Amino acid sequence: MVVATIEDMTRKKILLFGAGGMLGYALQMVFPDAVCLRHADADITDIKAVRRIIHRYRPVTVINAAAYTDVDGCEDNREHAFAVNGRAPGIIASVCAELGATLVHYSTDYIFDGRNSEYREDSRPNPINAYGESKLAGETAIQENAGDFRIIRTSWLFGSHGKNFVDTMLSLSKQNPVVRVVNDQRGKPTYSVDLARKTQEIILCEPGIYHITNDGVCSWYEFAQAIIPNAVPCSTTDFPRKARRPANSVLANTKTAPLRHWRDAVTEYIRTKGVP
Repeated sequence: MVVATIEDMTRKKILLFGAGGMLGYALQMVFPDAVCLRHADADITDIKAVRRIIHRYRPVTVINAAAYTDVDGCEDNREHAFAVNGRAPGIIASVCAELGATLVHYSTDYIFDGRNSEYREDSRPNPINAYGESKLAGETAIQENAGDFRIIRTSWLFGSHGKNFVDTMLSLSKQNPVVRVVNDQRGKPTYSVDLARKTQEIILCEPGIYHITNDGVCSWYEFAQAIIPNAVPCSTTDFPRKARRPANSVLANTKTAPLRHWRDAVTEYIRTKGVP
């Protein structure tokens, strides 16, 4: 039943925004017949363009993987962050509601403040940086405007076709005798390929909010240890950043079967890069 439904998702039925990003690339592999739009094809902050595009294709499902994800950059560019991450999802949601289309949208662990040991789908958000605030604004706009939505919160995303922690560690490890990595921020790494595949399942689930990450919890330092041999721990105070990060942003998945462990996903990703 599920397989038949997924196979029935033809080119005219799925519209993907943000196809040029890391997650967007992985989603194209999962939904090869989708209409795939990059930023050059569609600026999601352009209300008229978004409305025109969605009405043109009249999709059954719209997947929005477009976002401004530069956490530190959001502090200096709040207006742009809220335009892309906050208001644009609401625009897309309202047009989907007009056509009766399902909206799938991706959010983040950074909508939480990091004070809890873990966060369920129904936990109360309390972002501590501009990026988290803008993403929460997007969630709110979707819930206010879309009747049929899936908000997928994820964390610590890595994969091909985009800047990510794994690639950064591999590069720094070659350039430096040791690589200092914070050991007092904890979360769940997520492989873009696994998240994209899981999206197939979430589309067929009930409307609502879902937490999707790879299984297992770690610090950034422990994450780095699985990637390179010369990582050394440091504290957040030793590595100051413009935007505050939550000390603990573990997303608890209470609604679906868990993904494989993040260590297995990292091993596969590194193998695809040809790194011994």
